[in-house]
Amino acid sequence: MELLINATTLGNLIIVTGSVILLYVLIRKYAWEQITGIFEAREQKIASDIEGAEQSLAQAEELKEKREQQLAHAREEAGQIVETARHTSQSEGDKIISEARLEAGRQIEQAKQNIEQSKAEAVASVKGEVADLTVLLAEKIMATHLDAKAQSELIDSYLDKLGEA
Repeated sequence: MELLINATTLGNLIIVTGSVILLYVLIRKYAWEQITGIFEAREQKIASDIEGAEQSLAQAEELKEKREQQLAHAREEAGQIVETARHTSQSEGDKIISEARLEAGRQIEQAKQNIEQSKAEAVASVKGEVADLTVLLAEKIMATHLDAKAQSELIDSYLDKLGEA
């Protein structure tokens, strides 16, 4: 019986081995290229997907770098704009202050001229009144009327002395 079991087992082993070899030969002859083609196609697709992902990552990195540069450039421009505005406002402020000082100087000068003119007018008015009083006083003292020429000379002489004092 043992021999029979061994023979049966050996026969089964030969049949299974033959079947596997036959199956291998048939698969190799008719389906191997299709099966390996499917695996190769799958491998190529995976490689292509990986390559595409790497390219997308590289593009994303490039885009990120470009955006960072643009942001840095925008910040720099904003800083320049602020600095320009600061300088402009400073120069405008200086200009306004300078113009105000010039205007104040002109107003002071105008006031001085007005004072001088008022003073000259007051002195002329006082001189005229003094001249009239002097003539009246002189007429009373001399009890005579002076002619116009003598009166004018007397006034001029008195005014010259008054101007010197």
